[in-house]
Amino acid sequence: MYHDPVLLQASVDGLLIKPGGTYVDVTYGGGGHSKEILKRLQGGRLFAFDQDVDADANIVKDDRLTLLNHNFRYLKNFLKYHRVIPVDGIIADLGVSSHQFDVAARGFSFRFGAPLDMRMNQNQQKSAADILNEYTPAQLTNIFRQYGELSNSGQLANRIVAFRKEKKIITSEDLKSAISGLIEKRNEDKYLAKLFQALRIETNSELDALKEFLMQSLVVLKKSGRLVVISYHSLEDRLVKNFMKTGNFDGILEKDLFGNTNTPFELISRKAIIPDEKEISQNKRARSAKLRIAEKK
Repeated sequence: MYHDPVLLQASVDGLLIKPGGTYVDVTYGGGGHSKEILKRLQGGRLFAFDQDVDADANIVKDDRLTLLNHNFRYLKNFLKYHRVIPVDGIIADLGVSSHQFDVAARGFSFRFGAPLDMRMNQNQQKSAADILNEYTPAQLTNIFRQYGELSNSGQLANRIVAFRKEKKIITSEDLKSAISGLIEKRNEDKYLAKLFQALRIETNSELDALKEFLMQSLVVLKKSGRLVVISYHSLEDRLVKNFMKTGNFDGILEKDLFGNTNTPFELISRKAIIPDEKEISQNKRARSAKLRIAEKK
């Protein structure tokens, strides 16, 4: 299984699919959400994005599907090129696929003693190892604090810089050696998960790409079009929640000269929808998922 789609029915139901409509899956991956969308289309069209070339192995042979091997931050440009703006709905399943986590060579997981790659787009130059070996102590501290929310980010950065003077940090085992003694054994997995999250976000500019995508969604969606987003950590979810609620990333309601609030979306789900216990027991990676749905006014 390349990737077991999370909240499959709830998320696709949230699109409120019209059989002849045009929809966009900006995180194709294993094709799980796209396949469910195609089941509900009759003559409609589906455009899918995925910057990871490994996703090509999962292409569904269907004339209604167009797969674009690009980051979803280029949503508007490619939909404009294909002359399909505005669209009826957009779905995003953020984060890392099961395939990316489970293939050691991709370097997304600290479970393997593999090279620290973490590039979702394997054609880009900068890897997680490059970040560890080239960033200044201040830059490392910032990404560990901002993206990993690690309380000892400065100490962590200094330890990495000291280690790399003697030996380049290439693999996850090198990184573990560099920070040996900084982590309590009982909290090791949780700490490493946050550290790897921070490196992955920086490597792929994930939060910047998410912001660009969300802003463009307002442009490409038609009135009453649906935006459906599944996120897996608080940094992503906060951006999605604030944007759907207020149209900006700070969560501040803007008012016009008459004191009226002007928001671009109607919230379909006031609170995040989360997987039930059955789904979590079947797919442990679903445990942190949060689904939010909004409709463009």
